[in-house]
Amino acid sequence: MAGVTSPKRVLLAKPRGYCAGVDRAVQTVEKALELYGPPVYVRKEIVHNKHVVNTLRNRGAIFVDENEEVPEGSIVVFSAHGVAPEVHEQAKARSLKAIDATCPLVTKVHVEARRFAADDYDILLIGHEGHEEVVGTTGEAPAHIQLVDGPDSVDKVQVRDPSKVVWLSQTTLSVDETMQTVHKLKQRLPLLQSPPSDDICYATQNRQQVVKEIAPECDVMLVVGSKNSSNSVRMVEVAIAAGARAGHLIDFAHEIDEAWVAGAQTVGVSSGASVPEELVMEVLDWLVERGFTDVSEVTTAQERLTFSLPQELKRDMKAAEAARAAAQA
Repeated sequence: MAGVTSPKRVLLAKPRGYCAGVDRAVQTVEKALELYGPPVYVRKEIVHNKHVVNTLRNRGAIFVDENEEVPEGSIVVFSAHGVAPEVHEQAKARSLKAIDATCPLVTKVHVEARRFAADDYDILLIGHEGHEEVVGTTGEAPAHIQLVDGPDSVDKVQVRDPSKVVWLSQTTLSVDETMQTVHKLKQRLPLLQSPPSDDICYATQNRQQVVKEIAPECDVMLVVGSKNSSNSVRMVEVAIAAGARAGHLIDFAHEIDEAWVAGAQTVGVSSGASVPEELVMEVLDWLVERGFTDVSEVTTAQERLTFSLPQELKRDMKAAEAARAAAQA
């Protein structure tokens, strides 16, 4: 019927939000606070999300940059992004009780780095300079690893033996940009080997894939995530490359600029792998208040993977449980 306009709509991406590694890392700090009581020290941000870090800080977590800031004999949790071996050594030297919340998918890359270094390979690590994950992986074999920060860095690469070179990657990169970098590397180094299995984590790939799917229909894509979250930043880039007319990264609903959605008919919404669902719901509420009442969830993958808590924490939880049971007997 002429004059009738269809309601403004939201395409809500799924999967979105917490991945298994983030869920495990956040739970690790929560359980450590319950078990040992505050303060529990955390080296670097446990995950790259402002809201999560502030929530844990309010519960008694103290975030530090280095082990030296942790009082001797205290508890320290290492973040999901992984640490270099020397960080474990520093913790031992200060008699710290270290709980390693490194994501198992990051640990896999560390293991690959050690193995290829032991076989005397040159390792080309594709990633972003200064990112905690890159710093941790490089620390496994600094003499063998050189960073390749995107396709534009390929020309600077120097290797000792072009027949003994392998590429690894940071787990939170754009799949497409990483493959562009690999393609360019292979033009220079035809014998370049690939990692035994994909380094870019399943959650990063899944979140990028659903964003690609909905982006062509979106006037604007809103990605909930922090600016220091590599996977969240990549999602905005992926959305724009896939056809979204605009894309914005926000930590909270109140950061949305009314001008971004003025005149928009379809808004895409997703969130990075370290973002709690409540923040996404607040964005949906904000949009509904402005007439975006037709909300459709678009699902491209089902995620069922979970990771168990770090062994050292599980051991202490079990001991505490046994002590409680004995006291009640």
